[in-house]
Amino acid sequence: MAVIIRIDVDRPYGKGPLVRHLLSRCGSDLYFPRVPAFGYLRELDQMLRMLGEHDARAYVFFRRCSLPNERLREVLDRGRHEIGLHLENSRSFETFQAERRNLENYIGQSVSSFSKHGSGGEKYGLRHYAPYEPDRYVEWAQKDDMRVFFGNLEDPTIEPRSTGRFSWFPSAFWLEPGWRDQQKFSVDWLLRRGKETDIVLLVHPENVFEDSELTADFRKIVSTLESKILS
Repeated sequence: MAVIIRIDVDRPYGKGPLVRHLLSRCGSDLYFPRVPAFGYLRELDQMLRMLGEHDARAYVFFRRCSLPNERLREVLDRGRHEIGLHLENSRSFETFQAERRNLENYIGQSVSSFSKHGSGGEKYGLRHYAPYEPDRYVEWAQKDDMRVFFGNLEDPTIEPRSTGRFSWFPSAFWLEPGWRDQQKFSVDWLLRRGKETDIVLLVHPENVFEDSELTADFRKIVSTLESKILS
């Protein structure tokens, strides 16, 4: 049994200090070039290097504004991580397809896994379609011959589902405590659970490396449990 590491890359320049937050918003809503000197995907780089120290693999999901530059592509390839789509404009099957094709054209390879940006309600960016409609995404994914969808529910005991070659994980263990019942689902619970069954661990790099306790929790998890890629 194993932990399935899901990394949602929401912010191209993180969220702090203020100047990096503004660059992230500009990159999301309008355009800003990918400048490593300004900290482009700095926290993702840190996370991937930590995973490499423990020979752990992950699904890494990118928005249009957070696409990996050449240096990070090398790190992703070296770590044998799976690049996926962090779906933003989910208004229709056509916008879903357009985002998938845009990512595939950029990285030069097919994409078979995806997650959804946002869980409904709040709008995160100019291009973001806020409603969270997982049944529609499952239908689109099977229609477009994708392999894996990772959903945003917050009860990690919900069992995954599968149809043929397609798998759907409706929920995840959110490492960041704002989306998790910490009394019921502690990190120690995850470590025990991960020895019994496959479980999805959801992280956002800028949040994990903003908090030293979360950083330590993440390292403890990836150094204790085997990681797994399905597709």
